[in-house]
Amino acid sequence: MSSSSQCCSNPPTLNPSYGGGTVDQLAGFKTYLTGSPHSKLAIVLISDVFGFEAPKLRKLADKISAEGFFVVVPDFFYGDPIIEFTPEFDIQSWLKKHNIEKGCEDTKLVIDALKSRGFSAVGAAGFCWGGMVVVKLADTDDQIIKAGILLHPGPIAVEEFENVKIPLQILGAEIDHTSPPEKVKQFEEILLKKPEIDSFVKIFPGVSHGWTVRYKDEDESEIKSAKEAHSDMINWFTKHVK
Repeated sequence: MSSSSQCCSNPPTLNPSYGGGTVDQLAGFKTYLTGSPHSKLAIVLISDVFGFEAPKLRKLADKISAEGFFVVVPDFFYGDPIIEFTPEFDIQSWLKKHNIEKGCEDTKLVIDALKSRGFSAVGAAGFCWGGMVVVKLADTDDQIIKAGILLHPGPIAVEEFENVKIPLQILGAEIDHTSPPEKVKQFEEILLKKPEIDSFVKIFPGVSHGWTVRYKDEDESEIKSAKEAHSDMINWFTKHVK
């Protein structure tokens, strides 16, 4: 991630009260919760740098919860998301403060809390920064998540996919400087060497990094592509988180 990165383009207008769910504490994190708490199946959505108050991310959480999942979107940035990306903003200092290793440990705390509440299976999806967290969760020996999804992931070393131990879906954008199609294809090549582990990789034409939760409301083709990605997500979780 750099100052010229698409990671910070088309920022959302954050809204702490958006969505059909509620905001409460989970494992010590302020978290958007949506869906039936009586479900045994939980999904953790790990945001991009704009955090858990992004309306389109919460709208997607509500959409996934309507399929029978209890969906949680934690504030892993401790009230410090990127609000507005300006030339003066020091993204490297922000990333050092909100590093992927800490994000991974925090996500494990949330997953442990969900399991202690009786959820028998947990899946996770990560957007940009969150995708970098999910790929690390995917290589833990205890397989703490049943399945993972990376959506237009941030910069990830190809070698990280060699240790994936759970079903993994990657949804990439054609116009992506962070994880360009040729790099996503490299991810796919490694995953295909593990036929015993289900994987699904798809590049969406004509869209840019971040589109699944930062699509432009006036762009019908972008909205259509985002909806297709959302359906792919739901199908993946339905297949593997059970």
